[in-house]
Amino acid sequence: MIVDFLDVGVEPPSNPHVLGISFSIASRPLTGYRADGVGPPDLFMKPIRLRTQVPLYLRSPSRAHPHFLRSHPPTPFSLPQCRRYSAYAAQESASNPHPSFEDGQPIDRPRTRRWKDEELPSPLVQRSLSSPKLSALHARLSLPSRFPIQTLARALVTPSADPNPQFNNAALETLGSDLLGYYTSEYLLCHYPRIPIAILFAAQSAYVGSTALATIAKEWGVETAAHPGGEVDPGLLQHLKLASGEEVASPEEAWGNRRRTLSSRVLYDDQFGDLHKGVTTPFSNTNFKFPKDVPRETISNAEDHATGAEAEPVGIPVEDAYKSFVRALIGALYLHCGPIATKRFFQAHFLSRRLDVASLFQFRHPQRELAILCGREGFEAPVARLISETGRLSRHPVYVVGVYSGKDKLGEAAGASLMEARVRAAAAALKSWYLYSPLEVTLPSETEHAGEGFKWSPNMVDYGEVFV
Repeated sequence: MIVDFLDVGVEPPSNPHVLGISFSIASRPLTGYRADGVGPPDLFMKPIRLRTQVPLYLRSPSRAHPHFLRSHPPTPFSLPQCRRYSAYAAQESASNPHPSFEDGQPIDRPRTRRWKDEELPSPLVQRSLSSPKLSALHARLSLPSRFPIQTLARALVTPSADPNPQFNNAALETLGSDLLGYYTSEYLLCHYPRIPIAILFAAQSAYVGSTALATIAKEWGVETAAHPGGEVDPGLLQHLKLASGEEVASPEEAWGNRRRTLSSRVLYDDQFGDLHKGVTTPFSNTNFKFPKDVPRETISNAEDHATGAEAEPVGIPVEDAYKSFVRALIGALYLHCGPIATKRFFQAHFLSRRLDVASLFQFRHPQRELAILCGREGFEAPVARLISETGRLSRHPVYVVGVYSGKDKLGEAAGASLMEARVRAAAAALKSWYLYSPLEVTLPSETEHAGEGFKWSPNMVDYGEVFV
């Protein structure tokens, strides 16, 4: 607060630092009359500039001074991403009896009762800062320092434990599922451009399927809680378990075998070619059970029901809970650390696992399929030739048969009979065709944050598989 005394000459006090007040004196000529009515002064008055570091209040001696000033309310962007309540709890206590004022009027704060940890569906986020399990998991996975430990705690809360989408991992799981499917599919399609769609589904499931993600989470040392709640350690995976004797409804029970063609798997099913479980909504994988009185036409608007009080969470298998955590972790890593760190984490924990793609093939009529393939590509018709044999008259003969297209050998295999060796040779020829891999591969995701010296090389696009 600054006060200028320009019309009255004032002598500075002997102790100018009383109450945090400082004085500065500057010479300035004044006009007019003095305070005593004598004519114009022939001297320079000393104007005093009064500066104070504390506000001057009219204080009542009967009570302590109130707090007139209050800091500006925080904006939504400055608030910490943790559990907050709609009303603030009153902070008045014996140690702080002073009420809060704004514009000279007391502020009435709504009083709300304090929630106990046992009454909350999931732990408070501030508890994650003191959880040794979370800190150990964060260090065990070598997560970047930019990855908040509070987000790691949220990834461990499934929608079955806390139906509120602001505190569970439903949104992170959706993003992580799409990222895992994208990174896996581009890796397989770029390295094996001729791979059939059914084998692509099987390979994706082997890399990032439910069973694979559950195995990865267990290898990371993630443990599950006996029952979700606010008193549970934030470092435990929280989900509502299935009741004893409760059966998991299979999607095949609703559809049967009426819609199990390859085209339907591509158009209507998930990224692994499997039927969707439950209701497919923008809040997918939330496992909500709609009440019986909800009309059929309103179920499509899942957002209104997924966040409502009438939506009751249902139990999920342990494998689905582990899968939910891994997907949510990938989504959170992408949001906090960017695509480069996410891609490195994916390569270190997922693509580093060896997968024998050749073992996923299962042909019904390999000889017929090989003949159709040779006709489509303009090759000569395949012919099976005996390369070698041993023990023809024994109990365990071995025949080695090769399949040739002109002078080119397409495949070779051994069998206990000529027919078995011929079928295996045709299957080997088909595998060598479908599992062709280019020497130089450029993934599309590598170009998103590539530098100026990055050179793009187009990938091979095949005509497709052969249908018999």
